[in-house]
Amino acid sequence: MFKSKARITAIGSYVPEKRLTNKDLEKMVETNDEWIVKRTGIKERRIAHEEEFTSDIGYKAVKDLMERYDKSVEDVDMIIVCTFTPDFNTPSVASLVQAKLGIKNTGAIDLNAACAGFTYGLHVANGLITSGLNKKILVIGADTLSKLMDYEDRATCILFGDGGGAVLVEYDEKQPSFLSSHLYSEGEGGKHLYSTNLSTRINGEDLNDSGNLVQNGREVYKWAVTTVPKGMQTVMKNAEYQLNDVDWFVPHSANLRMIESICERSGFPIERTLYSLVEYGNTSSATIPLALEIGIKEGKLLGGEKVLLYGFGGGLAQAGLLIDWTL
Repeated sequence: MFKSKARITAIGSYVPEKRLTNKDLEKMVETNDEWIVKRTGIKERRIAHEEEFTSDIGYKAVKDLMERYDKSVEDVDMIIVCTFTPDFNTPSVASLVQAKLGIKNTGAIDLNAACAGFTYGLHVANGLITSGLNKKILVIGADTLSKLMDYEDRATCILFGDGGGAVLVEYDEKQPSFLSSHLYSEGEGGKHLYSTNLSTRINGEDLNDSGNLVQNGREVYKWAVTTVPKGMQTVMKNAEYQLNDVDWFVPHSANLRMIESICERSGFPIERTLYSLVEYGNTSSATIPLALEIGIKEGKLLGGEKVLLYGFGGGLAQAGLLIDWTL
C-alpha cells in the first residue's frame, strides 16, 4: 500500500459578500424558491462583484488560512490552483496568487479537473511531497462560475455560485493525511458539461458556442449516481478499509438530491455527509473545502476522523481520497 509523507496542516476559505437567493432568482427567471429547494436543496449562492476574479478569491482563502492557523507561506515551494474559471488563459491563477502573496521561490500551476479539481489537486500535492520533490504546497480550489452563467437559463443559473477554499499540505512522515485514492475519467461524456474556448466541437460534435457554462443535468446526474458509489468502494478497497470505517463523507456539492442518491446507492448515511450547497450552491472546485469548513464550524471535524473526499464533474472526471483528518 502506498505510504504517504504529506499532511494537511491548515485550511482557509472565502466567499464573496453578495448573496443571490432563490427569491432573487424568482425576479430573473421563471422559477420559485420551493421548486429550487425541492430539486436541488440550494437556498442561496454567493456572487463575485464585477472586478473580483478567481485569483482574488483564492488569495483571500489563503489569507484566511494564514490568520486562523498562524501559518507562514514564505517557504511554500508549489502553488496548485484548481479552477476552470481562470482570470486569463495566461498567466495562470497560481502565478497571480503567488504575486499577491509575495512568495519568491515557488512553482505555480493551474489544474483543471472542473468540479473534481480540489481532490485532483490534493492527489498531485500528495504525490509531489511524498516523492521528495516538494515540501510545502498550497492547494487552492476556487471558481467564479457566475461569470459563465446565462441568467436567462433557469436550468443552470439556479445551481452555481462563487467561492474558494485553500489547504496547506506539508511534509510529515510520522502523521500523513493521505490513506488512498481513486481517479477516473470518462471523456466520452464531456459534451454533457462544457464551456467552449478555442474549439467549438468535442468528439466530432458541434457545441453551443455561447461562451457560457452548458450542462445536460440529466446525463451528469445519471453518470454521477452510477459511477461515484463504485469509486467510493474502490477508494476503500485501496486503503484496506470498509466504508463503515469512514466518519464523514464529503462529496462534491452539486445537488442535494444527487448526494442523497449517491448515499443511498453506496449505503453511506446522509447524516454523516458534509456539503456546502445550501448556502453557497455549486461552487465547483470550492465545494469540498467549503464543506470541510462547515464541518469544522459545526464541531463535526475535531481531529482524528477518517474522511472520504470525492470530487466529480466536467470531463467527465472524478477523484476520491481517503484521508486522516488531523486538524
